[in-house]
Formats: sequence, C-alpha cells, structure tokens
Amino acid sequence: MEVVEVGVKHDREGFVKGDDSLLGHGAEGVVKRVKFLGRDAVVKERFSKDYRHPILDRLLTSRRLAQEVKTMARCRKLGIACPALYYVDMDSAKVYMEYLHSAKTLKDCLSEPLSSLQPICAKVGALVGNLHAGDIVHGDLTTSNLMMRTDGSLAIIDFGLSYLSSAEEDKAVDLYVLERAISNVHCEVAEKVNALILESYRQAFGSAKQVLRRLQEVRSRGRKRLMVG
Repeated sequence: MEVVEVGVKHDREGFVKGDDSLLGHGAEGVVKRVKFLGRDAVVKERFSKDYRHPILDRLLTSRRLAQEVKTMARCRKLGIACPALYYVDMDSAKVYMEYLHSAKTLKDCLSEPLSSLQPICAKVGALVGNLHAGDIVHGDLTTSNLMMRTDGSLAIIDFGLSYLSSAEEDKAVDLYVLERAISNVHCEVAEKVNALILESYRQAFGSAKQVLRRLQEVRSRGRKRLMVG
C-alpha cells in the first residue's frame, strides 16, 4: 500500500509544525492531505494525550476511532453524502478517506447573496433530517463541516464526535449547535437561513415535530446560560 505523507512533528498539545499538507487540527487530532494509492486523499490522525494513562488513552482512542468509522459507513449506507473511507489503521489511529476536490464550506456559501441561499439551505435541512432519521448525531454540526461540492451536492465531514442515538434531546442539541454556528458568523442572514433549514428538516424527517419541540427547550437553556455567563 502506497501512502505518501509530509513529515509531521507534534507539540504537547498536538499542533502540527512545518507541514504544508495540514488541512486542520483540533483537540482530538490532525487532518492532512496525502496521496493514497496514487490518488488525492485525506488522513485524520488522532494523537495520544499525555495526561491520560497510556492503556486508557489507547482504549479511548480506539473506541472513538471505531465509532467515527462506523458512523461514516452508516451514512454511506443510508445515502448521506460523506467522504468515502479508503483505509483504517487502528494501530496508528489513522483513517484515510476521500478528498473532496474544490468543495466549499457552508460558511463560505453563506457569504453569497441572500437570494441564492434558499436552495443551499434546503439541502442542509434535508441532509440533517436524513442524518437524524438514521439516528445519527453528528456532534459538531458547524458551517465548516458541511461542504458544497462542485456538482451542487452537499456532503458532511468530521465525524469525530458522532454517535448513534434515537433521543430527541441529542438531535435537538445537534440542531442548536448548527443554529448557533450560523448566528455567530452570519448574523445578518441567520434568522432567514435557520428558518429555511428547519423547514427543509421538517420535510425530510418524519419525527421532526418532536425534535423541534425539544429544540425550543434547548434554546431556552442556552439563553439562560448566556445570561448567567
């Protein structure tokens, strides 16, 4: 198996230094662009945490990686667009997957004129509705994790915090995270955009009414936390 990567050095927090292939990094790992069997690909590598016991660290890392891969495979089975899985290396906590060429984040798309946002919002609501209909909770629904591809289709990425759940609360929190992500960065169009997304969500998900009722409670709790600080 041919995998070509640029050399990477991690500091204690896991950040990458001197690596032009870096696409992103966070608390759990790093994401890089690589070559896999001659094709453009993405590798996500979870790094160890020094503050955890080594045995516990390996156990938690393996479980989270397995859950991430399981959720992505479930999405593909349900017809929800996400990167194709190429290879999973449990020993080194790496997963190799499809690189989405020329895809734009939803964050970038929402900077376009309001008149062009309705079809985009419809796709977002439908995707999240299908996700929840399959009892998949993404866990990090932000405008950077939804990607508009060149063919006009919408894909979802970064399942590092995902899990399976039928609970209305979990799905409502998923929606709330997305609402807040849109409101924080695109406040001038947030009200209209969020309304359009929820309308499409209702149409895509048969149990949307119960989840949206719970969403009202989640919003209320969120406002109280903001007031208290």
